[in-house]
Amino acid sequence: MENLNKTTVAVPNTSDDDPRIGHFLEKKLAKNDLPEAVIIGFPSDKGVTINGGRAGAADAPQTIREQLYKMTPNPENHNAFLDLIRATKDVGDLNIRYEVEEDQHELGEVVAKCLEQGVVPIILGGGHETAFGHFLGYAKAGLKTAIFNLDAHTDVRPLKDGQAHSGSPFRQAMEHESSCAEMYLAAGLQPHSVSRSHLQYIKESGGAYLLRDETNITSISGLFHQHESDRLMVTFDMDAVDQSQAPGVSAPCANGLPSDLWLTAAYLAGRNKEVTSFDLSEVNPRHDRDNQTAKLAALTIWNFLLGLSERE
Repeated sequence: MENLNKTTVAVPNTSDDDPRIGHFLEKKLAKNDLPEAVIIGFPSDKGVTINGGRAGAADAPQTIREQLYKMTPNPENHNAFLDLIRATKDVGDLNIRYEVEEDQHELGEVVAKCLEQGVVPIILGGGHETAFGHFLGYAKAGLKTAIFNLDAHTDVRPLKDGQAHSGSPFRQAMEHESSCAEMYLAAGLQPHSVSRSHLQYIKESGGAYLLRDETNITSISGLFHQHESDRLMVTFDMDAVDQSQAPGVSAPCANGLPSDLWLTAAYLAGRNKEVTSFDLSEVNPRHDRDNQTAKLAALTIWNFLLGLSERE
């Protein structure tokens, strides 16, 4: 794929009976074999700074990889998980110009190629401007999709002085000229961090939302199926998690979701056949503590991959 930088990640030296995920992601696929999933880094946080947030999310893709590569394949249902990892390719990071719209369009090109080939893109952000670039993949491929966002914020703000940012991706998607965004679904929203007008926008556009105290596995599962689209684009913003468990984010949350709920939601997203793509955004290594948030982010990807390996 063009405009991608292959990244280098150190993989621990272990014995043959104690392999790590990085050992398999580093191996090349057989010639002409399509991967089942592709990992793409989007190391940009320009949209966060435009939105008034703290910088640092641009460092996340590499930091998440470092933690993911050290993890072991699932010991239960081992063969199915290992088969998926062997069929997953890490294509590296997008070359970022720090021009938000240009970078989003470049990400869209990469995602579109994956979708057209039936490959599941897994995108490591970056600020949540990642999500609009992610959506542009559907627009460029001419594929309609519903969008599910697990987040403390609605991220349906208008542009700022004509500029896209980390708080605007889902308004941009819903109003995009392609009409490829069929429905917007959001969960984990913090009542003290969303405005009434933004909730009204979601409802008036035909979407649905869950506030933080309404967000549980049953309600998330319900939202996953509360659409008539053939596809579901899924985006997880790490600031939905309680800051005691995810301190290294762009906007820490004092009353966020517990990590076990977050991880189970990632697993369910992976297992859901309607989910055709996934991104994880707003991890901020500059403000992390002992890589606590990066480890949780990597475990989120691990759980999504686990679910993906169990699709029937």
